[in-house]
Amino acid sequence: MLNVDSLTYMIGGRTILENVSLTLMDGWKVGVVGANGAGKSTLFKLLSGELHADGGEVSVPASQKIGMVRQDIPESDASLIDIVIGADEELSAALHASEHETDAYKIADIHEKLLRLNAYTAEARASVLLTGLGFRDEDLRRPFSSFSGGWRMRVALAAALFVEPDILLLDEPTNHLDLEAIMWLEDYLARYPHTLLIISHDRELLNKCADHIVHVERKGTTLYTGNYDDFERERSLKLGLQQKMFEKQQAKRAHMQAFVDRFRAKASKARQAQSRIKALERMDLVDAVIADRAMKFVFPQPEELAPPVISIDKADVGYAPGKPVLKGVNERIDMDDRIALLGANGNGKSTLVKLVAGKLSAMSGEVKRSGKLRIGYFSQHQTEELDVGSTPFREMAKLFEARDGAFKEAAVRAKLGAFGFSKELADNRIGTLSGGEKARLLFALLSFDAPHLLLLDEPTNHLDIDAREALVQALNAYNGAVLIVSHDPGMLERVAERLWLVKDGEVHPFDGDLEDYRKFILESRRAERRAGKAGKSDSPAPAPKTTGSGVSKNALKKIERMEKDIAKLSAERESLEARMADSALYTQSADQIAATQEQWQTLSDKLAALEEEWLEAQEAAEAS
Repeated sequence: MLNVDSLTYMIGGRTILENVSLTLMDGWKVGVVGANGAGKSTLFKLLSGELHADGGEVSVPASQKIGMVRQDIPESDASLIDIVIGADEELSAALHASEHETDAYKIADIHEKLLRLNAYTAEARASVLLTGLGFRDEDLRRPFSSFSGGWRMRVALAAALFVEPDILLLDEPTNHLDLEAIMWLEDYLARYPHTLLIISHDRELLNKCADHIVHVERKGTTLYTGNYDDFERERSLKLGLQQKMFEKQQAKRAHMQAFVDRFRAKASKARQAQSRIKALERMDLVDAVIADRAMKFVFPQPEELAPPVISIDKADVGYAPGKPVLKGVNERIDMDDRIALLGANGNGKSTLVKLVAGKLSAMSGEVKRSGKLRIGYFSQHQTEELDVGSTPFREMAKLFEARDGAFKEAAVRAKLGAFGFSKELADNRIGTLSGGEKARLLFALLSFDAPHLLLLDEPTNHLDIDAREALVQALNAYNGAVLIVSHDPGMLERVAERLWLVKDGEVHPFDGDLEDYRKFILESRRAERRAGKAGKSDSPAPAPKTTGSGVSKNALKKIERMEKDIAKLSAERESLEARMADSALYTQSADQIAATQEQWQTLSDKLAALEEEWLEAQEAAEAS
C-alpha cells in the first residue's frame, strides 16, 4: 500500500502541491492526469524519493520497492540484454556471486536464490520485453552505445519492466514508441502483476490499463474509480452539481443581503437584519466552477475536387539511387478518404508521406496530382524549424502578405484564434511557446489556404489529452482527405476509415480494424520469437477442417495432448529444481553442475514454448 499524507512541495516560494493525501492499494493500476504544469511529474519524483517534500510524508511498506524508468543509463558497450538484466540489482549480485563462490553450501544457497529470482529465464524475459518494444532479435546483442536516444529510452523502459517493482511509476512511457510497440505495451501493462502509476496523454492506454484515476489540479489531487472515460463522466457530473450548488447558494445570499440592505436601518427589524448578517458571515461558500478554456481547432473547408486527387502507379521511392525504401506503390487518394498508415518505425511510413507531399520524387513509376490540389503537411520535426525569434502573429501575417500583398490584423488573429491563440499568446516569441503550442501553430499555418489533403506525420507528440480531443473533432468536421501517421491508437480509431500497412518495402490495404491489427501485431511477435528459437521461419499450417461448433476435433485433441505434455514437463522440472536446491549437488564436478543447470534451462525453454503454443491454441479455439 502506498500512503501519501499532507504532502506539500514548493519551488522558489511557489507552491506546486499542497496538503496532498492519497491512499493507493496494492495491485491498483492508477492513471495520473492533469494539465501540463499541474505537478504530475513532481508528484512522481516525490513518491520515488528523487525530490524531498517541504511537508507531509510518503510511506511504503519496507518490503515493497518503488521503481521508475531511469533517464540516466550511462554510456556503455554492454549488450541490450545485459543492460536490462543488470537493472535487477539483487539478481545481478546473485549471478556475480554464483561465478565466484567456492563454498559448496553457499553455492547451494545462491542457486536456491537464483531459482527464486527466476534467474534461468532472465534472458528469455528480457528478450520478450525488448522485442515487444520494437527491437529485432539481432539487436539484442548489440552494444547499448550504438543506439540513439529514442531507442535508449526503450531500453530503459524494458529495464524498469524487467525489475517488476512492487510499485512501478511510468511518466509518459509511450513518448518514444511507435504504434506497434504501444499496442504491445498496453497488453503488457494491463497484465502487470503489481501496483502501477502511469502519467499519460494517451486516452486509449488509460482506458485499457487503469482502474483508478488521480486527477492533479489546483495544487491538489482527487481520486476516481474506473478508467479515463469513467473519470471524465464522473468529473463532469461532479462539476455540474457543484455549479448548481453555487448558483443556489448565490441566490440565497442575494435574498439575505437584500433583506439586510432593506431593513438594517429600521429598529423593528434590526435584530433580524443582524441575524442574517451573521448567517452570511458563517456561510461555507461553494466555489463557482471555473471552466477550463475549451480547446478547439477549426480547419477551413476546401472546395470539392474530382477524384482521385492523387494516384500513384507502380512507384518506387527512396533516398539513395537504386535503393528504394518502398517498391511498387500502387494506391489512390480521394477527397473523402481518411487513411491511417500502419507499420513499425523504419518501414517507410514517413517516406510514403513525403512522396504524397511531393517532398520526394518517385524513382520509377508515376505520381499524378490534381492540378488544383493544395496540401497541408505536418511533420513531427517541423517544430524544430520554426523561427524562435518571431511570433505566431508575424508568421501568419507573412502568409497573408505572400498571398495578398498585405494583411489585416483582424484576419490574422482570426486564423490563429481558430487554433486556440489568444492575442497575448499570438504576440509571444515562438521560443517561449510550449511543444503543444508550437504544434498548434503549425496546424494553423498548414491550414492557411484550406488544403484539400492533410498529411499528418505524428501530429499528437506534444499535445495533451484535451488538445488531442480537439484535433480529433476538427479532423472529423473537415471535408478534405486525411493521411495520418500516429502512435495514438485512440485517434486512429476515431479518425481513420481505411488502413494501409507499410511493411517489408511494400504498401497494401489492411483488411480489418485496429483491434484486428493489434491481434496481428501480437501474433507476429510470437511467431518471430518462435522462429528465433527454432532458428528458422515458421511456415503456416494448413487450416484444419472444423466441426459444426467451429472447433476442429484435431485442434481439441492437440490441446489435450499439449496439456498432458505440460504436466509432464512441469513435474520433471520440479524434480530437477529439488536436486538443484540440495547442497550435495555442488560437491560434484563443475561439468556435472553445469550439465544439471543446462538440463533445467532446456526443460524451462520447452515448457515456456509449449505453454505459449497451448495458449494460442486455446485462444484460436475460443475464437472459432
